[in-house]
Amino acid sequence: MGKSGLASMTAYASAEGGAGAFTWSWEMRGVNGRGLDLRLRLPDGLGALEAPLRKALQTALTRGNVQLGLRLSRAGTDGALALDDSALNKALAALSEVEARARAAGVDLAPSRAADVLGLRGVMDGADTGALPEVGALMTEADALIAAFVAMRCSEGAALETVMLGQLERMAELTEQAATTAEARAAGQGARLRSQIAAVLETTEAVEEARLAQELALIAVKADITEELDRLRAHIQAARDLIAGGGPVGRKLDFLMQEFNREANTLCSKAQDAALTAIGLDLKLTIDQMREQVQNVE
Repeated sequence: MGKSGLASMTAYASAEGGAGAFTWSWEMRGVNGRGLDLRLRLPDGLGALEAPLRKALQTALTRGNVQLGLRLSRAGTDGALALDDSALNKALAALSEVEARARAAGVDLAPSRAADVLGLRGVMDGADTGALPEVGALMTEADALIAAFVAMRCSEGAALETVMLGQLERMAELTEQAATTAEARAAGQGARLRSQIAAVLETTEAVEEARLAQELALIAVKADITEELDRLRAHIQAARDLIAGGGPVGRKLDFLMQEFNREANTLCSKAQDAALTAIGLDLKLTIDQMREQVQNVE
């Protein structure tokens, strides 16, 4: 069995169907998010569809803000609404009773409008809930819709993988350039340091050797970027391994981006050299560009 690959949190899928007196349309879209946020919009009378839908979505997805909507209409009405005579009669009777009680209590109510009556639940949906499509049939379509949605996420994830591997390759190149530049910088720094020490010794009668050794050690530590380079190499390999393993690794990659940025900042602060600083800034730019891509990885 091959690796599952990366998945993007950005995707879209739609479908249409129909049975008996009804037609319907599905629409599903997703964007990136810290966790899995599901928002369902279902027609009245199909509340029983929500639980199996959520279960199917939670099985297929781990992260992202996902919206799934189902629109239902009677076949041949082009989505037009129709009056439900039974519901209308009940609504009018209820309004009449409320108004009569209000008059008896001496309460002056505003006159009812037709728009108010039509807005009451059930009056204009024109659907007999007993004749609504079966949940099982709708779930069969929903499973196919979710599969298409996941397929698009995987396709987008493959594109993200190509981009991020290229960015990691660029980071590796910059890391080795930094190592080479740091070696060249060390030779120049050594010559300058010897010159500065000689100048100090000429103007000072006595210098404690222990104190001088301590100061030289501090200077060497502040300028040494060996640990930063080693950690950058380790982070690059860790990121490559995560991408190669596939699956929902977005959170881990995001954490690595923070570690990358920390090492690049330290490298720049220790640079003390224009060429090394330039490499550090290029590294930070590449890290920022990759982090933008990582935000979309599930």
